[in-house]
Amino acid sequence: MWRRRSTTEQRTRVLIIVENLLVPLDRRVWQEACALRDAGHEVTVICPRMRGYTQAEEILDGIQIYRHWISDEARGIRGFFEYSSALWGEMRCALKAWRRGRFDVIHLCNPPDLLFLIALPFKLLGDVKVIYDVHDLWPEMFEAKFGKRGLLYWAVRLAER
Repeated sequence: MWRRRSTTEQRTRVLIIVENLLVPLDRRVWQEACALRDAGHEVTVICPRMRGYTQAEEILDGIQIYRHWISDEARGIRGFFEYSSALWGEMRCALKAWRRGRFDVIHLCNPPDLLFLIALPFKLLGDVKVIYDVHDLWPEMFEAKFGKRGLLYWAVRLAER
């Protein structure tokens, strides 16, 4: 648990990454971001552009939000274009946020389990803590979405480990 820093201490910078729904419509992520802000932390959120929230950047209630383009949801192997476009956009936004001021914590909201790929370079570059917030069990969601347990299902299982 983070402690509230005194006014002479630097505020903890938290980067939250969510892929499957935008902020502030994802109430769970929005409430987490607001709670962190209220505790005195500087919060940045990366999420997709959709459902009328089309600004690439905005500050909403003191929380910096970066939004990226994401392809339409597709079934089968084409569904991975959605994830690859999201990962590309999330990495671009994360780099932009990092240049504006390094972060201390990266909070990953899954699914998918692949979000660790965005956090990994920052973890390797510095003293960045990573929190993996399991919202939904991804291999089970993959199976429900794509209807089978093929090679890609087992790759997702491996990524989960």
